[in-house]
Amino acid sequence: MPAEGKRRLFFALWPDDAVRQQLAAVSRQLCRQPVPAHNLHLTLRFLGMQDESARRCFCHAAAQVSACPFTLSLDRYGGWARKRIQWLGPSAPPAALGELVDRLNGALEACGTEAETRPFVPHVTLSRKAKNPVEDPLPEPLVWPVDSFVLAESVPSPDGVRYVVLERWAL
Repeated sequence: MPAEGKRRLFFALWPDDAVRQQLAAVSRQLCRQPVPAHNLHLTLRFLGMQDESARRCFCHAAAQVSACPFTLSLDRYGGWARKRIQWLGPSAPPAALGELVDRLNGALEACGTEAETRPFVPHVTLSRKAKNPVEDPLPEPLVWPVDSFVLAESVPSPDGVRYVVLERWAL
């Protein structure tokens, strides 16, 4: 943990091993410098640098979120050229995903977090160094059964950043 006692936190969908292997295979096929397989996830809400009391509040708020399990069909490549990001996402995000994000954001208001103003674009980042991100349909969708969400921490290391799951909540 940084000397000032803060952690870089985010809520995410965390793939199981089977989905993670599929995501990593797609990433390696498309990207010259893919995100490490152990870091693949879909961010629900980025929280930034937070102290321990905020983390406890986030965990309490997340425990209040009631949402249904759903299936995510990742069927298209997308990218942001200026940010050099290549991603994989759903062309038609399920309503249950939007409901989960809305309920999570609503619960986090009790922790004093500011409302998210940017539109939610569900995606799994495949590469952060894409020179020419591809925007195409995926030949065969990657199906991800989602039954939980997590609070994760971005931990710096000599080998780069590693994401660590701190807590998990079932849907």
